[in-house]
Amino acid sequence: MRKLVLILLFLWWVVLISPKIVWADELEQVTKELEALKKDLRDKEKDHQRLSQKLEEIKRRVINLEVQIEKKEFETKKSEQALFFQRKLLDQRAASVYKKINQQDDFLIEVFFNEDFYYSLTNFFYQKRVVNQDKEMIVKIVLYIKNLQEIKKKLMQERNQLAKIKREINDQTMFLTHQISQTKIRIAQLTAKQQELIAKKFASIYIPRSASISYSCQPDYDHRIGSIREAGFTPKFGFFTFGVPNRVGMNQWGAYGRAKAGQNEEEILRSYYNFDSLETIDTNLKIKVDGYGDYLLEDYLKRIYEVPNSWAIDGFSALKAQAIAARSYVVAFTENGQRSICPTEYCQVFRPEPKGGPWEQAVNETAGKVMKKDDRVIKAWYSSTHGGYIFSSAEIGWNSTSWTKNARDTVREITSFADLFLFAFDRESPIFYCNWGQRAQYNNTAWLKSEEVADIVNVLLLAKTEPSVSRYLYQVDAGGEVWNEEKVKEELRKRGISPFTNINQVSVKADFNLGRTTAISLSGDGGLVTFDGKEFRDWFNARAPANIQIRGPLYNVEIK
Repeated sequence: MRKLVLILLFLWWVVLISPKIVWADELEQVTKELEALKKDLRDKEKDHQRLSQKLEEIKRRVINLEVQIEKKEFETKKSEQALFFQRKLLDQRAASVYKKINQQDDFLIEVFFNEDFYYSLTNFFYQKRVVNQDKEMIVKIVLYIKNLQEIKKKLMQERNQLAKIKREINDQTMFLTHQISQTKIRIAQLTAKQQELIAKKFASIYIPRSASISYSCQPDYDHRIGSIREAGFTPKFGFFTFGVPNRVGMNQWGAYGRAKAGQNEEEILRSYYNFDSLETIDTNLKIKVDGYGDYLLEDYLKRIYEVPNSWAIDGFSALKAQAIAARSYVVAFTENGQRSICPTEYCQVFRPEPKGGPWEQAVNETAGKVMKKDDRVIKAWYSSTHGGYIFSSAEIGWNSTSWTKNARDTVREITSFADLFLFAFDRESPIFYCNWGQRAQYNNTAWLKSEEVADIVNVLLLAKTEPSVSRYLYQVDAGGEVWNEEKVKEELRKRGISPFTNINQVSVKADFNLGRTTAISLSGDGGLVTFDGKEFRDWFNARAPANIQIRGPLYNVEIK
């Protein structure tokens, strides 16, 4: 019984104390940035599963204890049934003892006056021995009753204690479930707020989708010639993105690089799309252009301004590949002319006057040709610069499609950033490697100061440590109740964390097969910290000053 009580005490400690400690230590670490929140939620759900398993183990042990108690209760009931007969025996023995005690005085006189004295004396002592045995039996029965009552009392106490433990287990389970539910609610709320702020920042920068459009990003560091745009302070931290956000389908600058390497239009197209065949369709199809009226398919194509005519000098097959992609896109987009198409780069860049020159030649030489997959013309998405990698539509949040693919857009295998500069097919693009954004007071550059990078690090540390304050950690000049650099440092100190005042070293790790930055490590006066690549990128975009942004999954950091 003592062992059972010790087990119960242990279980009581486990249920009431241990889960709360684990919860406080392991389940409060939830960030409020989109992917980090999801990642931390997964971690939290894993902890929930681990704690639930622990509680289930406790439940099983409680069930075993209940079984033992029920067994003891069953044995007690059998003892009570036996006690019924023992009570009858007790009554009989008590009556016999009472009777014999009353008879002993008369019996003693009879002993002395009986003719057979020896026989009478023997009979006297026999009767006395019987009385004593009855007394002993009475005592045993009384003790048995008392012990049985104590057993029943302890069993009741144990059952009440187990009932309390079961209530605590249920409370803990509901507590964990509630916490997970609340975390998901916070994710939804804060994600919406974050995306709203980031969307406003993104909208402030024009990012061209077509290779023929002028570029808004002037890289502060040109890796090809080593030139640096000065900002008026040192050291300068630049966060450089490879390519532009849309990396689905044909990479226009990559197609140009492939054409220069000797690939024909079909080889180029098969590098970017999964399609069954190139087929010629009826060119009498009419295309309705918003604001411009109807055009026959080939006349429409001759008015597309997506790539420079100058590429024809050493990469004419890139123009032919573009003509087939543009034709496939408009046929699929308009559902064979049943709906209209916009004239901007959000669809395809269209102008009312024919482009002429090599482009018209490329259209004529590919007349009617489209890419088909499963006997349907594919919607052949494309964009200016992919940064050395091709993504499927599902990977950037669009619907999954059979004709888009994931691949490296490079001459050979890539193992470093240096390799990308040398072997990516789109490496000649002006926006292949760019740090997006600018500030007039710093020569219209996107360089950041050491203390500004430290602030972004501090914000991320605080968001991971205390998720509930994340609503105060967005861009300071975004408006609303946002904590500035000093307030963030103060909040970190309150939580026993040394904030950073400056950053002096940054290193980046990337998966060069997938084209994604996987981790970033930053060191300074606050020590060394490492973050998930996307986690850092998204908090950077939420906190970085002005409209400075990281615009893709693969980025690097330059310190000058």
